[in-house]
Amino acid sequence: MATFISVPLKKSSEVDLVKPLSKFVTSTYPPGEEQTEYLRAVEELNKLRKSALGRPLDKHESSLEILLRYYDQLCAIESKFPFTELCLTFTWKDAFDKGSLFGGSVKLALASVGYEQTCVLFNVGALASQIASEQNLDNDEGLKTAAKFYQLASGAFAHIKDTVLSALNKEPTMDISPETVGTLSQIMLSQAQEVFVLKATADKMKDAIVAKLANQAADYYSDAFKQCQYKENLPKYFYFQEVLPVLAAKHCMMQATAELHQSALANQKKKFGEEIARLQHATELVKTVASRYDEYVNIKDLSDKISRALTAAKKDNDFIYHDRVPEVKDLEHIGKASLVKTTAIQTPLSQKFTDLFEKMVPMAVQQSVSAANSRKSDTVNRLIGSMREATNLCNGVLASLNLPAALEDLSGDAVPQSILEKSRAVVQQGGLQSIEQLIKDLPELLQRNREILDESLKMLDDEETTDNELRGKFNQRWNRTPSGDLYKSLRAEGNNFRNILDKAVQADQVVRERYNSHCEMIALLCKPENELSAAIPSANPAKTLQGSEVVNVLRAQLAQLDEMKREREVLEAEVKSVTFDMTAKFLTALAQDGAINEEALTASELETRYGSHTQRVQQNLRRQEELLSQIQVSHQEFSALKQSNSEANNREEVLKKLASAHDSYIEISSNIKEGTKFYNDLTEILLKFQNKCSDIVFARKTERDELLKELQQSIAREPSAPSFNVPSYQSNTPAPASGGPTPVPRTVFTQQQPQAKPQPPARPPPPNVPPQAASASAQISTPVAPSGTNPPPVAPPSQAQGPPYPTYQGYPGYYQMPMAYNPYAYGQFNMQYMPYQAQGQAGFPGAPPAQQSYPYPQQPPQQQPYYPQQ
Repeated sequence: MATFISVPLKKSSEVDLVKPLSKFVTSTYPPGEEQTEYLRAVEELNKLRKSALGRPLDKHESSLEILLRYYDQLCAIESKFPFTELCLTFTWKDAFDKGSLFGGSVKLALASVGYEQTCVLFNVGALASQIASEQNLDNDEGLKTAAKFYQLASGAFAHIKDTVLSALNKEPTMDISPETVGTLSQIMLSQAQEVFVLKATADKMKDAIVAKLANQAADYYSDAFKQCQYKENLPKYFYFQEVLPVLAAKHCMMQATAELHQSALANQKKKFGEEIARLQHATELVKTVASRYDEYVNIKDLSDKISRALTAAKKDNDFIYHDRVPEVKDLEHIGKASLVKTTAIQTPLSQKFTDLFEKMVPMAVQQSVSAANSRKSDTVNRLIGSMREATNLCNGVLASLNLPAALEDLSGDAVPQSILEKSRAVVQQGGLQSIEQLIKDLPELLQRNREILDESLKMLDDEETTDNELRGKFNQRWNRTPSGDLYKSLRAEGNNFRNILDKAVQADQVVRERYNSHCEMIALLCKPENELSAAIPSANPAKTLQGSEVVNVLRAQLAQLDEMKREREVLEAEVKSVTFDMTAKFLTALAQDGAINEEALTASELETRYGSHTQRVQQNLRRQEELLSQIQVSHQEFSALKQSNSEANNREEVLKKLASAHDSYIEISSNIKEGTKFYNDLTEILLKFQNKCSDIVFARKTERDELLKELQQSIAREPSAPSFNVPSYQSNTPAPASGGPTPVPRTVFTQQQPQAKPQPPARPPPPNVPPQAASASAQISTPVAPSGTNPPPVAPPSQAQGPPYPTYQGYPGYYQMPMAYNPYAYGQFNMQYMPYQAQGQAGFPGAPPAQQSYPYPQQPPQQQPYYPQQ
């Protein structure tokens, strides 16, 4: 490992940003220049991610600039897109976990832009550490650059430590856990301080300053070493196993450097004993480094410098000064001076950053604008609703009084002009047939919306069921976000749509009942004038009332009432025409306060825009109420003057029903048209909801397939632990040794494998060996066992890592196994001998060919057996 420590980059899977972000843009912004600009920006963002994460990065500032721009862009768009609804899943691998022969490296997939930001910032710190480690520290520019990037790396890791848990809301991988990035931040800060020690030395600054800087660097390295050593999970990483000795060596080297320069300061102060004590302490430190960590750091130059200084100091003290050398513990502590600090992470980090979505307002502003528009709609609907309700009340009162038909029907036999006008209005709007067709279409529209909603929720249900089944099958290995948690917002939205449809069904029923109650009179209004006249009963003439004062008063009051109706129509048009945009005010509030008080700002604006209209509406309603009271009094006087008989009463009753039928027709027709528009608009909204559900289900299915593939590959790569048959001379019981691995079941394909292994033959007699062979074999004879004891039985291996007994000579209790004297040799069963050779060990002695005689001599009869006999 290099003298300076750098951090490896995290690797990310490819993610398509274009499709989900473009869908949001097209569904939120109307077609036009603005939408086109945002779609182009989405393409640029996708290219930027590929440049930052989709290829290997050079250890150069230009590569770091790309990472910084992408990080800045992520921070800029976080508030402008609803990433929780877009279901963009980002997958990252653990930077330090390189996997194993039998399993891939650890990875985590989350649908969180905060997770993406955290991982990109980790790469910023990692690449900054790599760039700093590549600098030439022999010149001033290289020292400055290295110090700058080490501090940037430290700041990036420190920022992750403070924000990762809140950004993820889930347990992170070990590389971005707070304890890991906290340790990395401390390591980077230590190296930045060391660079300043090198710079101070190169600039030949005062020894007191260099000593304090080096002592501070030693302190930083000590803290980093402790964090690496005592954190629970860090030492398991091979990366940190290599880092630990470097940190320990750097601590000793910086301490030795501090002592060296402090000794020079002691020499200047004529404290020659202290000088020697400090140099001796420095010598001990560099010896420790040379003996333990020589393979990690180069200590020779520092060691030579200290050695020369110590030799000269001892020589001068021995011959000239004769100053007492104090103990190291009695020396005054060296001061500390820090010139480094973690770089604060504040966007934008890149000086060349330009927001691709600069004109797009944040989601907080979008939501506030949506809420403001909703409040505006409520205000407009309230004003218009109150005016329409007043008109309906007015029409109802006049219909109950048979006005103005009663004033026009003084002859008693002709159809009143107002009734004829109402009849023509009904016929022009399509009459009874148009309403019946609209009412007939409502159930079809309702059913279409219900089917879209049901299909959308069914997709979610099916995917969630599959996810739960796989989670139950794989348990903890199925480590993705549960579908039930991910679909909560969508299910709430779906339930809201279902409640809306239920209320719409109730409204449809009210309209249908009202239509049925007025159907007969509406049909009568649709008939020609002669049929309409015949259907209205005749009455005695009342021509004597035509010139009466009561009739004139009633007509004047009805004219005033018509004027009020026209005034309300004008007011309604004015209220509908009021437009305003709260975006600018919300943006200003967000910039100044960091939050938007939407309710207060909107209420103030609505009061300004609609205050005068509200007052005019209230005045109109009060005047109508007073006028209706006067009309009722005048009508009582008019009714008293009219001749009262049954024919007149029947005629007046029919005219009232006709007038009421006209008003009901207008209202029912308006209600049904609004209902039809409501269902059509809801269909578009539900289709968007269905697309949203389809997108997230497709994304989850893709994620599920990838995870299943990884799990299957992982299971396929899992080792099938070989089952070792324990030799009879090593075990007294047939049971295997406890603590060994449980073999994984596996299928073994064999050809004509015998049912049972034949029993080995009896031990053959020892061969007759010539004296020459005996003398030759004596040179390689095995050691004799200790007196009176047999070697202890060797336990079977717990893993397939080598032979069950040592193969190198000189091992305590070692007895070489004479393979040629083994009655269970491979050759006896016509099996090819396959020598086993573990890494770092000598191979087993091979069996001789079958036709050769045994080369080993017979063992002395008084010698103990080689292995315990069964």
